[in-house]
Amino acid sequence: MSDLARVKLPNGIALDVWDSGPKDAPALIFLHGFPENHRTWRHQIAHLNDRFRCIAPDQRGYGNSSKLEGVEHYDVQSLIGDVFALAKELGIDRFTIVGHDWGGALAWGVAAFGQAVGVVERAVIANAPHPAVFQRLLFEDEAQRAASQYMRTFRDPAHDAVIAEYGLAGLIKSALSWESRPDYDPAELALLNKQWMDPATSIAMLNWYRASGIAVPTMDEAFGLPEGYSDPPFPALSIPTLVVWGTGDEALLSANLDGLEDWVEDLTIKRVERAGHFIPWEAPDAVNAAMDAFLAG
Repeated sequence: MSDLARVKLPNGIALDVWDSGPKDAPALIFLHGFPENHRTWRHQIAHLNDRFRCIAPDQRGYGNSSKLEGVEHYDVQSLIGDVFALAKELGIDRFTIVGHDWGGALAWGVAAFGQAVGVVERAVIANAPHPAVFQRLLFEDEAQRAASQYMRTFRDPAHDAVIAEYGLAGLIKSALSWESRPDYDPAELALLNKQWMDPATSIAMLNWYRASGIAVPTMDEAFGLPEGYSDPPFPALSIPTLVVWGTGDEALLSANLDGLEDWVEDLTIKRVERAGHFIPWEAPDAVNAAMDAFLAG
């Protein structure tokens, strides 16, 4: 298991952080998604930390990192702020942002802001949709809307009383069929189980969904863009960006790759056939190879 350091940020948030590799090497900041932790990236960090400084936090609300009560503390601006504050606290002036799932959704924003101030050099996104592309799909694409109905469940407070008593462990293992995955290390699963059973962690994790501005219509609502719809005010990325996508993802469909070139000027897409949503550990060799080629370029 990784050794974590406690890093206190000026905003009062404290994060547990896995910081490995040469301190003077180019920096990579890895952002995990739901319902995992910094260990999402264990295979990539083991592969890269002889050449790069690899920094992987348990993000706000996860693991033993700070868990503030209230949905308002999990808005995207605050979460993005944590990343830049962490880099500053660790003395990092420039870095490559790497993200998966919710961490990838956050990485799109980190990249957009970071390129403007000259802090973020490159972006690596793994099975995480661009916010503008994803929102259009939720309005227009029946398959993606159907695949995303779980987000409405996670936002529904009707389950909070049960979660407050028992945590999210049962729901997650049922929804994601976690224990049927033969490639999942039992030691890793034991750590996740412990975190999923903690009520405070469970509610904090769900607050990422509840604070998001993404609209998820019901299946009964009309398909098509609402009248007067305009895309989110998201700047196009000019920094080199690698998108690695497991085409077997049942929650985030490969249609999220269509039209990405309209939002990313320097785009590399690597499709990994038969890999599912959790591609960093489902297909680590493919992800490592794609990152090697991208980072070398």
